[in-house]
Amino acid sequence: MRVPVIVDPSPSPSPGQCRTDLPAAATTVAAVSTALPPYRYAQDDLTEPIGDLCLPPGADRGLLRRLHASAGVRTRHLALPIERYADLGDFGRSNDAWMAAGLRLGEEALTGALKEAGLAPDDIDLLVCASITGVAAPSLDARLAGRTGMRPDVKRLPVFGLGCVAGAAGLARVHDYLRGHPGHTAALLTVELCSLTLQRRDASRANLVAGALFGDGAAALIARGGGSRGGAGPDTAGPSVVATRSHLYPDTEQLLGWDIGASGFRVVIDAGVPGIVRDHFGEHVRAFLTDHGLTTDDIGTWMCHPGGPKVLSAVSDALGLPGDALDCAWRSLETVGNLSSVSVLHILQTVREQRRPEPGTWGVLLAMGPGFCSELVLLCW
Repeated sequence: MRVPVIVDPSPSPSPGQCRTDLPAAATTVAAVSTALPPYRYAQDDLTEPIGDLCLPPGADRGLLRRLHASAGVRTRHLALPIERYADLGDFGRSNDAWMAAGLRLGEEALTGALKEAGLAPDDIDLLVCASITGVAAPSLDARLAGRTGMRPDVKRLPVFGLGCVAGAAGLARVHDYLRGHPGHTAALLTVELCSLTLQRRDASRANLVAGALFGDGAAALIARGGGSRGGAGPDTAGPSVVATRSHLYPDTEQLLGWDIGASGFRVVIDAGVPGIVRDHFGEHVRAFLTDHGLTTDDIGTWMCHPGGPKVLSAVSDALGLPGDALDCAWRSLETVGNLSSVSVLHILQTVREQRRPEPGTWGVLLAMGPGFCSELVLLCW
């Protein structure tokens, strides 16, 4: 069975340095802003409280402690103080907490991104909002549009189900929109409060892995079409999106996602994910780059979703990357944990602010998620 892909039809640039004469309809990332909850914990300080939540009294905690020690996480931010999680009780209370904290963090991230871009809320023509850790109708984007001062006619697109891939896929779909509306400005908001999905009295390995790996946060990205006006100047803008590609892996639906029941979202994380990445991911990335006259050696900046130590190692092996190529992903995992769809935007913000590549540098932003799927975004700095 042939798996369909989505290919951006932009003209292929030359290898080496990326073109400076990008098409007039090119999408430019004008700003990225991450918002993290104020409740920050060292990993060691979370191990036993999470054990109290997930394990029955008197249960052996050897596996729990090994998972926390090997997760690659040093600190994490939680939506609530850790002592409040025992009182959440059911899915309704957890979802109410997701709504309250999600609105606060979403507003903070959006406001920060607009300020960085030098734009007002009513400059936004499209608001894409992704979250897989809670549900609401009206959705977060509908509630935040008026709360932040966006126009009543702003286009909205709430997204559920993409999970960890939504940061990369959201940027790709924003790019698709701006190619057709080059004079517009779009905002991508991701809100993930993973801790609120932790299942009480669930000693499954998947639940314990989630309790060791995931953190909470929100991120907003402002993207502008080539014909848009105003806002931040070229010294603060960038990179530009050159091309995107999506890929679904056949017969892998059971590897990653949720089992949804009365207690809410019960995580599914199959041990086979790193193997799929190691065996197939490199082929698809190389094919994508080849279509644009590039190889992995031409890419100066890799921004990879930090799915966990095994996934990051599998990505590095599959692509034959040098040892430091994914340093930003490892650092993000260490300092905030896996933030699901927020992570790649958190990494992009770090690169823009602390490790901005030289003009003309190629970059790839990539993530994987439920489906099982991957999303690739080719960038030009």
